[in-house]
Amino acid sequence: MGPVNDRPIPKSHYIGHHNTSAPSLTTSVLDDRAGPKTPHAMHPEIIHTSSKHLAGLSLTMSLAQNRTQELWASFMALRKTYPEAANALLYSIQMYDDHYFSPFSPSKTFEKWAAFEINAYDQVPPGMKGLLLPKGVYAVFHYTGSSKDPSIFQYIYGTWLPSSDYVLDHRPHFEVLGPRYRNDHSESEEDIWIPVKPRPH
Repeated sequence: MGPVNDRPIPKSHYIGHHNTSAPSLTTSVLDDRAGPKTPHAMHPEIIHTSSKHLAGLSLTMSLAQNRTQELWASFMALRKTYPEAANALLYSIQMYDDHYFSPFSPSKTFEKWAAFEINAYDQVPPGMKGLLLPKGVYAVFHYTGSSKDPSIFQYIYGTWLPSSDYVLDHRPHFEVLGPRYRNDHSESEEDIWIPVKPRPH
């Protein structure tokens, strides 16, 4: 999960966090998110979302020892055996503890999930785990571009967030991958969900 104050996030965090591998929805296994500065992504929607029941797999990893490709390979092999998902969307989720960014180090570990939405918590398929994605306020950036370009995250954390009326909240950070997600293709599309709360005055 993310930090809960408005302290700037180190630039070293931008450069590796989402520059890893999860499969294109139209190919095989998955690559981690990141992206360039498209005008559409510059202005997020502020969305109040309800909680969601998810099913998937998770691994503990760090930026120094990134296991994203391993995670998504295992997840997609199981996902193909379970057609009764609530929808066709996939979720790439990062969960950080309170001290992940203070101070930041690429060797610090976090929990990463590959998941999909289910209609009820008792529908978790065999071999997977359940996760309740909590309700709350999110800044949602609709991003088009390669998953290997971290500049969208440099913009979100380094430019948009410090000048906005929000600070990060202590909830999961995630990306939603739909049918237009194409991994590192320049026309790949995804939604980046950043947990936020109103900035204290």
